[in-house]
Amino acid sequence: MPEQIFDASPVPSADGAVLSAEDAKLVTLARSSRARVGAVEGAAVRDQDGRTYAAASVALPSLAVTALQLAVAQAASSGTTRLEAAAVVTEASMLDGAGHAAVRDLSTDAPIHVAGPNGSLLGTVTA
Repeated sequence: MPEQIFDASPVPSADGAVLSAEDAKLVTLARSSRARVGAVEGAAVRDQDGRTYAAASVALPSLAVTALQLAVAQAASSGTTRLEAAAVVTEASMLDGAGHAAVRDLSTDAPIHVAGPNGSLLGTVTA
């Protein structure tokens, strides 16, 4: 399978936005996944039934997967057909393109919340 390249997406400023309790839970899960293994990124997604899936980025010599890609893959492999929301905890200022594309494969309108390592919301990507 050929490698796919996706452009990173800019993250709009949060401008004092407050997350719902359910979306804040995604950030907490993403932070925990990242911290557990000392990964570059952590991510979590919520599906149409309210189930959550969390993952950390993987960087092996033969496999590199972003945290968001892995969380979406876990959801898809469990039968998820639609995502309600996603969250990524990262030090990056841009949302990785591959993770963004993976979320959009299951939802064209699910918000993707991007937070810093301390859990503070940096912004939300909606398109």
